[in-house]
Amino acid sequence: MEMVDSWCKGAEDGKIGSIRSILQAFRRACHYGEDSGDNSAPKFSVMSGSVLDKVMHYVLKNMDSILRQLLGAPSSGGKKEKISELMMTNSWKRNGNLMRVYLVNALHMITEMTDDQMIAFTILRVRASAVFLAAFPSLLRKYVKTLLYTWARGRGAMPFISFLFLRDLCVQVGPDCLDTCLKGIYKAYLVNCKLSKSISGSKLQHIQFLGNCVKELYILDPQSAYQHAFVFIRQLAVILRGALTERGPKTSKDKKQKERNKPTNKQLEKSYQKVYDWQFIFCLELWTGVVCGCSSEENFRPLAYPLTQIIHGVACLVPSARYFPVRIRCVKMLNCIAEATGTFIPVSSLLLDMLEMKELRGRPDGGVGKAVNMFNVKQVDKKMVKTRAFQEACIYSVVDELAKHLAQWSYSVAFIEMSFLPLVQLRNFCKTIKADRFRKEMKDLIHQVEANVEFMSAKRA
Repeated sequence: MEMVDSWCKGAEDGKIGSIRSILQAFRRACHYGEDSGDNSAPKFSVMSGSVLDKVMHYVLKNMDSILRQLLGAPSSGGKKEKISELMMTNSWKRNGNLMRVYLVNALHMITEMTDDQMIAFTILRVRASAVFLAAFPSLLRKYVKTLLYTWARGRGAMPFISFLFLRDLCVQVGPDCLDTCLKGIYKAYLVNCKLSKSISGSKLQHIQFLGNCVKELYILDPQSAYQHAFVFIRQLAVILRGALTERGPKTSKDKKQKERNKPTNKQLEKSYQKVYDWQFIFCLELWTGVVCGCSSEENFRPLAYPLTQIIHGVACLVPSARYFPVRIRCVKMLNCIAEATGTFIPVSSLLLDMLEMKELRGRPDGGVGKAVNMFNVKQVDKKMVKTRAFQEACIYSVVDELAKHLAQWSYSVAFIEMSFLPLVQLRNFCKTIKADRFRKEMKDLIHQVEANVEFMSAKRA
């Protein structure tokens, strides 16, 4: 311990020998318990738990500032250009390898440890030296790969700290690292989105957190992000097109051949499930968030149209009450895009078509049923469709999203024409529905729309 204390004091005074010794001890500490083929000096051959703890904590807390002072680097932060200039100096040529030793062994520690808190602490401390990875391209790639893993699979504070490290790399190292991170973080996000039919609240929160991280990274540089977003959105369009064309050739003149090529119900259901899959749905929500976040960027705005077409296609793919939760999610996404871009998107037809179906108009014969959270499921079974709880969740969701859609254009000069058909269909629904609570909900919405129509009529006159 006395030896370590003397190295620590010497390192703070800028003594090269002490810095080398403490880094060598740090290396031994990071590889503690591993078989080593090298002939280490006797002073490193035996290390007690207290000494190991002292070395690890001292190096992780102080080595960044010590090496920055030794190399003549800025006291914090920095950019790739500054590191490129620093690499030409004599101090870097003499001592630059010390920074590499520190970063290499810290990475080994991150990849080999199993304690989540210690991994998070290590990532947090090494993050201060992120800009120096610009000098070591191969090491930079290893760090990005490791950080993407700890971000996607970690628990507690680890995902958040890993993301901050990745974000610093993208900002400080520049476009080369940004492209790698944008591809990697989207693929890691996809892996986390492979789920079953229903999803728990905690898992949903975790995926939303990961999605917010992806959006944050893509919004850093919209010009670079556009190319990646275009490719990934196009992949979603290809999957949707495959589901839409699964019914067989439409232009075939030979009826027998057409009948022979017609897929079975199981094949059709399998093709739909590629679209009505949590992974596909979460990707749509992700790109909706990215497009909305970059809506002020002229170069990024063109992606809003194809994304809207895909979302609309997903909502209409299977017009069945079992898939109403997916349709509600799609309408929610379309409302977000419309609000962010200031573009009219005709979502009222998607909602009003739901009110025309017998499952929402008639009296449910499946009993009360369990409460339905429309955002925790992507489809419901046939028994659930017939319950009062499902009917209630659907009707309230329709009213909510239709109100949001109309509210976006409540000051538009075209509001009178825009609200005409919704008013007609809402009044018809009120006449046919027998449940008083639904009729009251619809009449409240009709009253608000009619009041706004009168307001606009007066202003137009």
